[in-house]
Amino acid sequence: MKLIALQTNTTDNFKANYKHLKELIQSCEDNSFILAPELCLTGFCYDRMDEADEFTQKVKKKIKKFSENKTIAITFLQKEDLDYYNTLYIFHKGKVIHRQSKYKLFPLGDEHKHFIPGKEENIKIINIDGLKVASLICFEIRFPQLWLKVLGSDLILNPSMWGLKRKNHYESMSKALAIANQCYVLTANSANDDMARGSGIITPWGEEIRDDKKELISHTLDKEEIKKVRKYIDIGLKKK
Repeated sequence: MKLIALQTNTTDNFKANYKHLKELIQSCEDNSFILAPELCLTGFCYDRMDEADEFTQKVKKKIKKFSENKTIAITFLQKEDLDYYNTLYIFHKGKVIHRQSKYKLFPLGDEHKHFIPGKEENIKIINIDGLKVASLICFEIRFPQLWLKVLGSDLILNPSMWGLKRKNHYESMSKALAIANQCYVLTANSANDDMARGSGIITPWGEEIRDDKKELISHTLDKEEIKKVRKYIDIGLKKK
């Protein structure tokens, strides 16, 4: 399986963002596992949230179709009843197989003033064709108690819109997460000028495949590498 980290610029033009995302997804080979940056289609557009929700409902159906031969993980700004959420969807074989709204909202970005937090119980390991997958959305990667929720994963997703000033934090924690869990970490961050970039794939051995100049970074997931590192340095994850 090819792991694909997208690293795109998010503009004020929702349609243009979607068109570019569509082109990137369609350029990926079949059976790829694709992760997009946090809210890559709309950004945190607090003054256009109803518009963003309406747009999301339209493109969600289209992205579902793209997942007939790929797995696509992407976060959407969406409205439920009167409340707004930042919600990760995982599309697989033309279906939505997982939903998870951001539980830890970023206070420096005033997210807590605009979004309702998701439920901690939805941060969990799911099985995708024999692969154990879990997700921590952006800021959530900072919380050690949430690392325990994803312990035993083969692959941890981290869609982000992480600021440039904290680039070292972003790259250090995503690498540490892979090493501590002896698994792959697939992380996708925004390429906007004030963002840290740093998207890529970190292997169970801590090898980093990142490139701040690329919009699409890929690496092959090899489950045997997970088995090897867990056998070589046994910290109790072999049976998880």
